[in-house]
Amino acid sequence: MASSSSSHDTRIPFLSDSDPGAKPLDHEAQSSLVPVHLVTEASQLPAEFLNPSPERQLIIGFDCEGVDLCCHGTLCIMQLAFPDAIFLVDAIQGGDMLMKACKPALESAYITKIIHDCKRDSEALYFQFGIKLHNIFDTQIAYSLIEEQEGRTRLPDDYISFVGLLADPRYCGISYLEKEEVRVLLRQDPNFWMYRPLSNMMIRAASDDVRFLLYIYHKMMKKLNPRSLWYLAVRSALHCRCFCINDNDFADWPSVPPIPDNLIAEGNNPEEEILSVLDVPPGKMGRVIGRRGASIVSIKESCNAEIFTGGAKGPPDKVFIIGPVKQVRKAEAMLRGRMLDMF
Repeated sequence: MASSSSSHDTRIPFLSDSDPGAKPLDHEAQSSLVPVHLVTEASQLPAEFLNPSPERQLIIGFDCEGVDLCCHGTLCIMQLAFPDAIFLVDAIQGGDMLMKACKPALESAYITKIIHDCKRDSEALYFQFGIKLHNIFDTQIAYSLIEEQEGRTRLPDDYISFVGLLADPRYCGISYLEKEEVRVLLRQDPNFWMYRPLSNMMIRAASDDVRFLLYIYHKMMKKLNPRSLWYLAVRSALHCRCFCINDNDFADWPSVPPIPDNLIAEGNNPEEEILSVLDVPPGKMGRVIGRRGASIVSIKESCNAEIFTGGAKGPPDKVFIIGPVKQVRKAEAMLRGRMLDMF
């Protein structure tokens, strides 16, 4: 690990051999005290992170904080959680040079980045720093897949929040009341993450968003079957691309994982999954969505596909569809039909 002084620390939970299953995490008994490093120069980061290799593959917790985090917002902090330390990468003070040094790791297949809901983080990294986030384990997607594995059906737009995931006793079983404190501050001052030096609250909040991710990852890996693992890899890759609009249909992005041979050999092959981006006539998005979302909800209920719009952050006038090819084409047809009804 890189050596750098730190006056901050936090606790990272670890999974013991006698894991209590669905019992809530005993935070003090099952955690290690680790330093939190504030990073403004690449030399303060671990060498194995800066120089990814197949011989030293890593699994790290990952998140980003910023002001209006999207293509036109400002990415302020990038959090990296290792088993023995947390690094808060200061994109404001370190600037392009620091983020450029992190680019190989964020795009590497040799470093698994565990994150909860990657879409906006990926968008910000792509448009602000030219980084194509790759090889992620999205805990929000993994949670839904485990629910499906265990026979529970998910309603459209019923995505688990990070606070909800932490509260689930199967994964942590802890409350995260401090998150609401930060949300209140963000509503009062959207520039909260821009201020320097970082306050103790900012350091604590940034660390809290990643320090449980490795623990949750190991819990989820015990539950995910091979079929769900493939879906997770594909959907995580497609979610990374979701809002990263470009002119070459993502040809310069890493390829989406193919269906593995072991799933083909089992029969009942999973269907290829894709991302489709539909243009909506300017000013007509409200009609596509419908009053209180009624129109788009009815389409989501009719198709086994995820449908996203940019919302207030944009991109405007586009609909993003992720799912099996046939279901995506069905959703496209229904959305186009809805657009035709406008004229």
